[in-house]
Amino acid sequence: MVIYTPSCKQLGDPGFLIMQKVTGAATAVAEGRGKKRQEIITEQRKRPPHNIMNNKPTTFALIDCNNFFVSCERVFRPDLEGKPVVVLSSNDGCVVARSNEAKALRIPMGAPAFQWRPFFKTNGVVQFSANFELYGDLSRRITSILTRITPRTEVYSIDESFLDISTLDIADYTAWGGAVRQQVLQSVGVPVSIGVAPTKTLAKLGADYAKKKPDYGGVLDLASIPPAEREGHLANVPIEDVWGVGRRLAPRLKAEGIHTALGLSRMQPRWARQLIGLGGLQMVYELGGLSCHSLTPFHSPPKSIMRSRTFGEDTHDLPVLEAAIASLTARAAFEAYTSGVLAREAVLFITTSRHKPGYRAWNETVRFDLPTNDGGRLIRAMTDQLRAIYNPGQAYHRAGVTLYNLVSMASLQANLLDASHPAAHDASLGCMRAMEAINAKFGRGHLHYATEDLSRTWQPKQLLRSPRYVSRWDELPEAHTNNLA
Repeated sequence: MVIYTPSCKQLGDPGFLIMQKVTGAATAVAEGRGKKRQEIITEQRKRPPHNIMNNKPTTFALIDCNNFFVSCERVFRPDLEGKPVVVLSSNDGCVVARSNEAKALRIPMGAPAFQWRPFFKTNGVVQFSANFELYGDLSRRITSILTRITPRTEVYSIDESFLDISTLDIADYTAWGGAVRQQVLQSVGVPVSIGVAPTKTLAKLGADYAKKKPDYGGVLDLASIPPAEREGHLANVPIEDVWGVGRRLAPRLKAEGIHTALGLSRMQPRWARQLIGLGGLQMVYELGGLSCHSLTPFHSPPKSIMRSRTFGEDTHDLPVLEAAIASLTARAAFEAYTSGVLAREAVLFITTSRHKPGYRAWNETVRFDLPTNDGGRLIRAMTDQLRAIYNPGQAYHRAGVTLYNLVSMASLQANLLDASHPAAHDASLGCMRAMEAINAKFGRGHLHYATEDLSRTWQPKQLLRSPRYVSRWDELPEAHTNNLA
């Protein structure tokens, strides 16, 4: 018997057609409605989702780094193990990462650093400015390990990755997860938690559960356990901790008497869709073991690219603003180039401070006849827009650049009425290719645009930043030894 298992998007479609091929006889059940349709859906939810290529149940693993920013700092500062540590946001404004010891002191996420500094001092809390260059490098090293385990990997965020392990020959998921944890810890030095399950939502819950419950050794297998045991875990997960619910939807679900992941998994699919839309329907199916979300390809092109910064201090100066916009635009252009996309449109936004009277924001859009990722062309367009809206009487606080309406470099359509377009496009790509090669050889930023040098005062304050140990020659760690002779 071969079963073609539908996606839950199909199951939510009134015109859904389920096909089953049983011993050569094909049967079709079309447009199931009412009780009949509910019976079909219930039956499908009882079956494990299948990988059509090999007819094996679909199995996902989520690899989640524990307190990632703090763990990165501890890689080079093992003396901080067991001590409360926090990492602060740009300009050292608020807490964005906490060690378990800091959480035990009830330091909240987002705590304003200036208000908590007396508490930090009294309780010996170690503070770091965010060192994103270090965190990004260690994240790439972890991703490299995971892609060697299986190429079917989705980098969900800087500290989380989904793996489709359906095709791997794994007899014991818990033992496998333990081996992966040890490999990442030994190779990079960052502890991780792992959830294994038939859906991405359950895998994420499993990783969160394993992170909070030391008895599981950092791994929770929700794929192999009986349904009753899985429901026991779901009963202990508050509704706001379910992936996709959060603080926005939790009050609405609680008003309906749904307070846990188990309650959501037992919700009638039709009612879930009416209450919280297609996303709610998918959550119900995913918690019930029916996979709705497949992996996003590892090299899938971005839909938009944004680079923004809050300035180190408010500024009235045009050269400072030009330098900031040029630097942010150059970074966005490089991201577009390395992602293989071109921008048809770019948006400049700049604001004053929300925490001061007279808050204002400006947005200016530029559309390009020929899509581009040429940093020079984009910088010229963005700085032209900046000069058009600049007011020396305003104190500017934050700025950013967004590239969107992106198209693949491989599918560029030239204007037939302008023969110079293909030549200009090739010249732009040649320039970007040369800049990438030079900076790859001599270091990031070695070759850059002159406008970026107009000022550096806009850059965020990082008074407590650790060295960029793995990406800057002049910041390599030093080892001191006693004279053993």
